[in-house]
Amino acid sequence: MDTRYLDDLQPGQRFATGGITLTESQIIDFAWRYDPQPFHLDVNAAAESPYGGLIASGFQSLALCFRLFMQSGILAESSLGSPGIDELRWLAPVRPGDTLHSEIEVLEVRPSASKPDRGIARLKYQAINQRGETTLSFIINHLLWRQRKLESEPVVCAE
Repeated sequence: MDTRYLDDLQPGQRFATGGITLTESQIIDFAWRYDPQPFHLDVNAAAESPYGGLIASGFQSLALCFRLFMQSGILAESSLGSPGIDELRWLAPVRPGDTLHSEIEVLEVRPSASKPDRGIARLKYQAINQRGETTLSFIINHLLWRQRKLESEPVVCAE
């Protein structure tokens, strides 16, 4: 897919990614490393939790949702990072065997007033499972180049 730059994006524009299926071992491995709570780590403890079984860390779901979009290549050459994430919500548990894909909507495109070669695109991300349920949503303020950078700028010689 061709990279989109800030000026290529418009509010209302939407993107969707392919999916990824989470296994029990991936959920437990992530939890051991980053979110060691019993309902993420231990099948027996999770069965006794309010969730009634093992669930993925919300941080794992967030990272996967973001990864799926980044791997699409849509912002491959234009991304300069992000000043932050807004409105993060975990809406439904993600369980072993669930397949998530990402749906992204452009909310706002704002060129920088002080740096004309870049700007901010506010994108709303949603992780959707195989049943069509939204499991999480968040907004990322992507800092993007406005257009392709030239390989080399022309050299101007002063005489």
